[in-house]
Amino acid sequence: MLTAPQDHAADLVVAELGRRDVPVVRMDAADFPVRMRMATTLDGTGWSGTLSDAHRTLDLDRVRAVYNRRPGLHVLPSGMSPPVAEYAMAQARDGFGGVLMALDGWVNHPARNADASVKPWALAIAAECGFATPATLVTNDPAAVRAFADQHGPVVCKPLRRPAIVEGGVVKAVYTRLLTVEDLADLTGIETTAHLVQAYVPKSFELRVTVVDDQVFTARVDAGSDAARIDWRADYDALTWRPCDLPGELTAPVHAYMKATGLVYGAFDFAVDQAGTPWYLECNPNGQFGWLIEAAGLPIHHALADVLQAGTAR
Repeated sequence: MLTAPQDHAADLVVAELGRRDVPVVRMDAADFPVRMRMATTLDGTGWSGTLSDAHRTLDLDRVRAVYNRRPGLHVLPSGMSPPVAEYAMAQARDGFGGVLMALDGWVNHPARNADASVKPWALAIAAECGFATPATLVTNDPAAVRAFADQHGPVVCKPLRRPAIVEGGVVKAVYTRLLTVEDLADLTGIETTAHLVQAYVPKSFELRVTVVDDQVFTARVDAGSDAARIDWRADYDALTWRPCDLPGELTAPVHAYMKATGLVYGAFDFAVDQAGTPWYLECNPNGQFGWLIEAAGLPIHHALADVLQAGTAR
């Protein structure tokens, strides 16, 4: 299991695997190379060797599944010049990550995670798989934003990646924003980078659909505030979660999407409009799920333990 030390969702999966007497080695990529050593060789059929830290040694020949949860970035020895540090980071990433990527049984494979995290590509796949997808614009042109808003009515702006920034040691979330008349009148800054603008779906409620291999868990979320109706992350206290059935029209597209992207795990978000139509918003290939176990009673950690124990993931 590759993840950071503080990861509640990972704790739940580890506990479930422990209950089943399945051996687990939990490590963080951030420990390499300062607190971790690797010695691996290619023998013509695959990579073998060991990863070791102060507490344990992992024999790669014994690994039958890899849970790619939320590993940190590699931490390098101090004192390197910026060019040397950049070079060393590239070697660490491709050395450590490259050897592990050659193993089988990933949930999810890093390459599949990387692809599925690119929202414009994922939206295109979603449309091909049969989901209803909101009209979407990717641009750095203020005139294009105004023309899009004129055509599609209320629109939102959302980040393409990394929905948070760290500034002055403070983490600041970047939420989906409903663009007002005042926003559209002054779009200063739009030209500095790419922005994703999308037709706003007036929501009756939302669905969080979590897929683990062939198991599907669906929760309905009802928002009790204006902020939560735009982006439910903005006001967790205003949310009500409960389990529900996956709408029939989503069954085939969900499985088609998982197959097309090569994902074993995926967390879908859908906005359900007043007419009952579910609109695809995104599929996070590494989305959080711990609170759904507690708030909606969905045993997602059991499903992950099933796949990891079997070692049959793609």
